[in-house]
Amino acid sequence: MRSDLMKKGVLRAPHRSLFKAMGFTDEELAQPIIGVANSANEIIPGHIHLDNITKAVKEGIRIAGGTPIEFRTIGVCDGIAMGHEGMKYSLVSREVIADSVEIMAKAHPFDGIVMIASCDKIIPGMLMALLRLNIPGIFISGGPMLCGRLPTGEIVDLISLFEKIGKRKVDQKLLKTLEEEGCPGPGSCSGMFTANSMNCLSESLGLSLPGNGTIPAVTAKRIRIAKYTGMKVMELVKKNIKPKDIINIDSFKNAICVDMAIGASTNTILHLPAIAKEIGIELPLEIFDSLSRITPNICKLSPASSTHIEDLDKAGGIPAVMKELSKKNLLNLNLLTVSGKTIREIVKNAKIWNDNVIRPIDSPYSKEGGIAILKGNLAPDGCVVKQSAVSPKMMKFTGRARVFDSEEETLQSILKNKISEGDVIIIRYEGPKGGPGMREMLAITSAIVGKGLGEKVALLTDGRFSGGTRGACIGHISPEAAEQGPIAFVKDGDIIEIDIPNRKLNLKVSEEEMEKRKKEYKKRERKLTGVLKRYAKSVRSASTGAILE
Repeated sequence: MRSDLMKKGVLRAPHRSLFKAMGFTDEELAQPIIGVANSANEIIPGHIHLDNITKAVKEGIRIAGGTPIEFRTIGVCDGIAMGHEGMKYSLVSREVIADSVEIMAKAHPFDGIVMIASCDKIIPGMLMALLRLNIPGIFISGGPMLCGRLPTGEIVDLISLFEKIGKRKVDQKLLKTLEEEGCPGPGSCSGMFTANSMNCLSESLGLSLPGNGTIPAVTAKRIRIAKYTGMKVMELVKKNIKPKDIINIDSFKNAICVDMAIGASTNTILHLPAIAKEIGIELPLEIFDSLSRITPNICKLSPASSTHIEDLDKAGGIPAVMKELSKKNLLNLNLLTVSGKTIREIVKNAKIWNDNVIRPIDSPYSKEGGIAILKGNLAPDGCVVKQSAVSPKMMKFTGRARVFDSEEETLQSILKNKISEGDVIIIRYEGPKGGPGMREMLAITSAIVGKGLGEKVALLTDGRFSGGTRGACIGHISPEAAEQGPIAFVKDGDIIEIDIPNRKLNLKVSEEEMEKRKKEYKKRERKLTGVLKRYAKSVRSASTGAILE
């Protein structure tokens, strides 16, 4: 319903006067007022250009007869925050973003809202707020970055840099070239990392326009989709179509199937449940695994291959992926989207233009989806692995534990060549409570690959991984060490058995020995302040999406 802030009458005269102090006219105030949540800043490559996207969105709103009013949110660049204390604040920012958008939209009631973001935690934060507010609204990203190209023609991206650092001998000249060419311009980093995963899933949820997940940031087509987004939100306002009219459990099942088909980031296992929770929908880990078992992996993008998001866009994008999935009746095609069309109408005219990028569903990369959920005595509540990025040699692996209580300690051991073939690296106290903030481990995983150990060691953590991770890297182990989960009691030399096809993760230690270790366990004391202290007190397990109590 239209807010009454600008309606004629004595009681609203002070409100109108305050708007007129900012230069608004009676004509503007008579139109639907649309909030525009812009997360542009000068610290994130994916957001450096969002003022241009926002300008186009506002033009679209005005074209369709609305009055846009812009406000800002914070944002963290996971790549810049990676490998130091800053990463503890990334997942925390998701909740702050959702809260800040809620505050702005509730304090100044809008008739509709457009959310504009590109990168890892900002996207789910915006989507959480969109469902929480439940006013006519739509999400748009700034689009993916183009991949880099070296003078030799080799295609590279940010992960190329991270992995190069881990090599025994670093070619400084090549490293400098990679610095210059790896991230060639604005946009969310060019592989199927977390940001692009979430942007693609916003399409399959029905909360953004077709093409939102894959149209490159630097193209005129991205500006046009931004204008159409502004026009579409006005259509949603006029028809009073709200997120809850679009989103239900089947929307999330559609998104999970697309997630599995495109080999998306394991961080989606945190974000989709958190988004769903905003409207009272539970997404237990079992749903992800059951849908992964029946959804073929038909796309392999970086870090699993040299293919990038721009290639997926040229091959037909998410509509083409959904069309393939529909051939096996894996999607509910009758769901409405913010475009005004149903999924069925969107996929009807979709086409695969390159079946090396989007495989036919009868000829997939693998019969199962990109992500698997493992359980066992080391992870009673579950853990997550991006199986589409795991070498066939590592799908079943048994090794001896090398235990570390922090990311920094682990990285130094890897760089100093203290990790050997057959090791299972354990990094604990990096979970939602234990970190706090559940740091990503991209520096660790890249160093493992750079050292030539990608098919020789496994990595387990109660923390999480970047979407750029590849290898036998298993995260989100729940319960976490800080909650005295079994991972807290692992010792160097313990034998650990990993069986991804059968979804098992087990510590080969007797129950009697585990009970003895529990009795001897001493809880770690930490001195936390500020937002991390508040977060650690209220955050729940990774198995719930690390939502707040």
